[in-house]
Amino acid sequence: MSQETTIALADRRQGGLTWLTLFASTGTLICCALPIMLVTLGLGATVAAMTSSFPVLITLSQHKEWVFAGSAFMLGLSGWIMYRPGRSCPADPELGELCNKTQVWNQRIYWSSVIVWGVGFFTAFLALPLRIGLGF
Repeated sequence: MSQETTIALADRRQGGLTWLTLFASTGTLICCALPIMLVTLGLGATVAAMTSSFPVLITLSQHKEWVFAGSAFMLGLSGWIMYRPGRSCPADPELGELCNKTQVWNQRIYWSSVIVWGVGFFTAFLALPLRIGLGF
């Protein structure tokens, strides 16, 4: 197998993992954070309509600890793959440029996933205790 093929396969795998991580972290918003936010804003009927249309949301929200733990694991794995020691792009100018572009996009997707996960975690686990603690 040539060096070009090996690099292309590695970049494709890494890109697939970052997209999967983005999907998983967005799933934490849909299952847990969005319903809580809608209820907080007084849109409980909307949440009732969502859960009757998509009953899997109830199951996911009942197991939100596992959903968040799984997506956190995927974020950690994706971050390690992206920033692991010894990672470098090839010396060939064309392949090096492609590798750098891929790495930049993977980092953008990764950090977007981290932000989405953080918003979901705050909303699902911290917003209500803070609201109760502050007396609102």
